[in-house]
Amino acid sequence: MTFNEGLQIDPNRASGGGPGMGGGLVLGGGALGIIVLIASLLLGGDPGSILGQFTGADSNSKSGATTLPSHCKTGADANKYVDCRVILTAQSLDAIWGTELPKQTSRQYTVPKLNLFSGAVSTGCGRASSAVGPFYCPADQTVYIDTSFFQELVDRFGSSGGPLAQEYVVAHEFGHHIQNLLGDINRAQRDPQGPTSGAVRTELQADCYAGVWAYYADKLPAPGSSDPFLKKLTDNDVRDALSAASAVGDDRIQQASTGRVNPEAWTHGSSDERQKWFLSGYKTGQVKSCDTFSAADLSNPPGLR
Repeated sequence: MTFNEGLQIDPNRASGGGPGMGGGLVLGGGALGIIVLIASLLLGGDPGSILGQFTGADSNSKSGATTLPSHCKTGADANKYVDCRVILTAQSLDAIWGTELPKQTSRQYTVPKLNLFSGAVSTGCGRASSAVGPFYCPADQTVYIDTSFFQELVDRFGSSGGPLAQEYVVAHEFGHHIQNLLGDINRAQRDPQGPTSGAVRTELQADCYAGVWAYYADKLPAPGSSDPFLKKLTDNDVRDALSAASAVGDDRIQQASTGRVNPEAWTHGSSDERQKWFLSGYKTGQVKSCDTFSAADLSNPPGLR
């Protein structure tokens, strides 16, 4: 997978670091945060003490505001540098959801902020460290990403290191923003764990929305260009995304961290479910194929029937 080289990267699309604004719900915490939380739940620990990492209890950590990348200018740079890839992926998500969300749902798309940080950051949902992984904070409508997570995803969890694996992660977090715009984001809080919980359904839906983005990313022309953001996706590209989805499945992480699988502690869904819901969005390009909350069987998404 490659971006079309001549596309222009907006230097103002991302920021670095940022002030805190209080407490709130953090969604989409990556594999590192999940593995710590699951281990606590399975071994009888206090999940509240772990969740403090997500919402600001770690008062000793320091924010690592990043220098915005001056080397990110074109699609060619996005093909070469991971930080540039994240920013141009965000631009493609803005363009695609800006067109498709009002068309498919009659809701207008508003652009979320993108914050690239290193180590730890203060957010509208409190302080968070890189251990949480990439996440979305509804309170300030911002996607937070420490790009070092992508290598951790490969080294510790066996994901592919391919570009679409990284872009899937960004698209998943933007999927939480879509849920926020559609009024679904709080369903995760009301039912926080279990194999068919609101939390799992929320995460699987964000996977599906990532698939919707991938469906259009190599088809819709980028603003000001006759070319789409991505060159035509190959089967290998899609396998990269599926590899990342599989790597952060609750069952896979539980097995790796504790040697056993406990679905009652799930918060994000199984590896198989995460891959299937991504494919449900990718094969249809339709928001309606992502209705996890009405699904009687999470292993059988509507877009794959």
